[in-house]
Amino acid sequence: MKKEDCFYLGKIVKKYSFKGEVLVKLDTDEPELYENLESVFIAIGHDLVPFFIEESSLHKSDLLRLRLEDVTTEEDADALMKTELYLPLTALPKLSGNKFYFHEIIGFTVEDKNFGKVGIVKGVNDTTAQSLFLIDREDKEILIPMNDEFVEKIDRDKRTITVNTPEGLIELYL
Repeated sequence: MKKEDCFYLGKIVKKYSFKGEVLVKLDTDEPELYENLESVFIAIGHDLVPFFIEESSLHKSDLLRLRLEDVTTEEDADALMKTELYLPLTALPKLSGNKFYFHEIIGFTVEDKNFGKVGIVKGVNDTTAQSLFLIDREDKEILIPMNDEFVEKIDRDKRTITVNTPEGLIELYL
């Protein structure tokens, strides 16, 4: 399995017991979706290594407590500290309407109601207070906030995102 075929689920942040259990900080708004997994991929070096899950439960609502097969001691758990967990993209629940995963909109064309064709989504910046579309327009980068008020429609078949931005926002970048 390659990283590009997977999505980031979270990171092992703590040991839970001296029997090898670990706590995972999940990168999701819905941790309960991942409470009953059978397996995960753990990034070790440059590889994704599959681990089967013997037992899992939510811990303090946003952490996932895992007992992994063949991880039975504190030393085994130590070796996995700060590693990242991944799942195949096929494990993601399907979204509809104007909800989307950041990875799925890469390559979509953005069209503004007033401006017209803006450009192609080349990425998402989610390190700011509000996530931003990173749009390429003839080698110029345009940033549009991923605001529910701006995003009018996601058309997965046509691979387009229709937005209605405040007047002058797009022109700032041109």
